[in-house]
Amino acid sequence: MKRLFLFFSFVSLCFVSFSQSNSSDNVTDREYVANLMYEIAEPVLKNMAKGELVKNMQVEVSPSWDGRDIKVTYMEAFGRLMTGIAPWLSLPDDNTDEGKKRKQLREWALESYKHAVDPNSPDYLLWRKEGQPLVDAAFIAESFLRAPKQLWEPLDEITKQRYIEEFTQLRRVNPPYSNWLLFSATVEAFLMSIDAPYDAYRISSALRKIEEWYVGDSWYSDGEHFAFDYYNSFVIQPMYVEVLQECVKKKILVNPRQLDLAVQRLQRHAAIQERLISPEGTFPVFGRSITYRVGALQILAMTAWHEKLPSEVSEGQVRSALVAVMKRMFSVEGNFNESGFLQLGFAGHQPEISDVYTNNGSLYLTSVGFLPLGLPANHSFWTSDSQDWTSKKAWSGQSFLKDRSTR
Repeated sequence: MKRLFLFFSFVSLCFVSFSQSNSSDNVTDREYVANLMYEIAEPVLKNMAKGELVKNMQVEVSPSWDGRDIKVTYMEAFGRLMTGIAPWLSLPDDNTDEGKKRKQLREWALESYKHAVDPNSPDYLLWRKEGQPLVDAAFIAESFLRAPKQLWEPLDEITKQRYIEEFTQLRRVNPPYSNWLLFSATVEAFLMSIDAPYDAYRISSALRKIEEWYVGDSWYSDGEHFAFDYYNSFVIQPMYVEVLQECVKKKILVNPRQLDLAVQRLQRHAAIQERLISPEGTFPVFGRSITYRVGALQILAMTAWHEKLPSEVSEGQVRSALVAVMKRMFSVEGNFNESGFLQLGFAGHQPEISDVYTNNGSLYLTSVGFLPLGLPANHSFWTSDSQDWTSKKAWSGQSFLKDRSTR
């Protein structure tokens, strides 16, 4: 009798294990990505909505930290998170599990935006000290540009005025001749978008320099000297295109053909990024700020969100490639600490690879790899059949398209 009991117990455990495995296999790509994004966002927004981010976020800085004010961590975490999830939060509410989570995040986000600029809040951000706040003010401004009706318009007038004041006082920062010019331009482009006073020179001078720094085949130099890293994707091309878009909307400062050309380069870079993803769901680890994880693939994610993928790739193969990367990266132990905040590293906890300016708030730029969540669940990007991406085809003997460079 005892042996029979043990046998059925074993069968029962096997069945449970099998069922859980099948249940996991039945999770759609959309569900996986949305749940992962919620897991990343919840600790930041749930705490900040109550004015408790500073109180509860365990700050981690690079072993080679350069000594800047550590309070910049909270501004980086909030701004970088919001620019990535803004498109997702712009979708209408529904009664699905995803819809409920999205609504909750949006409600937390709107409260967090208030705390960010309220001088009486414990979570008032580091707006008025050092130069770094310009960077993350730009990401906050970018979140408003990406979802104005859902994230900017619902804010009360006092909060809106506070943002205008904080954005305006950042003109005290003289940005270096690098991607930082686009941080300044993005802040001013947002002010322009809401018909607030803006500095046209900060926009036009940035756009001229970025165009001067184009080196060919979709690559821009980050300043006078070219560096082989992911900053074309982290900052340069997304912000360049978005500032141009705002100028075209207002019919000032630029010729629409400049935007068309920038989008063509964005698409070419997206094609390159798709080819960088290996058959195993990895991508090359090079350059600085690699701790921003899937933020390195923002251009591929952004072109999918804007329905501007290059013609040589399908939605199914891009979705499959991006999800493969996320699963490979976030299946590694150590990405999150005991409270759910991101930890320094690329895949897991690897603090030694951090740059001198990196803190664990910086890492929330990984959210920009999730931009396709801004497409509704019934969009063909999410419903089309999974397909092998270029490298997977190439390394398995399948036919694939030859790559062609552009000017």
